[in-house]
Amino acid sequence: MGIAAEIESRVRQGLDVAELELVNESHMHKRGVDSHFKLVLVSPAFEGLGLVKRHQLVYGLLKAEMVQIHALALHTFTPQEWAERGANAAASPTCRGGNGL
Repeated sequence: MGIAAEIESRVRQGLDVAELELVNESHMHKRGVDSHFKLVLVSPAFEGLGLVKRHQLVYGLLKAEMVQIHALALHTFTPQEWAERGANAAASPTCRGGNGL
């Protein structure tokens, strides 16, 4: 199973998922391997949690997978927030090149 499938499986097993979109953004970076991902995640489990707590929850589910990737952009929403946004998450910025990651 590839890393993307592992991430999706682990999140779906650990949370009540209303919407999940996992985008491999590695092509936007210099490494050229499956190392950069964007995860848009909508779950009622995020109700009452601030952004940091939501991210901690997801990172806790993905502890084993995080050692295999360089970056994971998290976009976490409650179902109500997702509806208010028109089911739209922000686009990822272009890689600046920096240190070649």
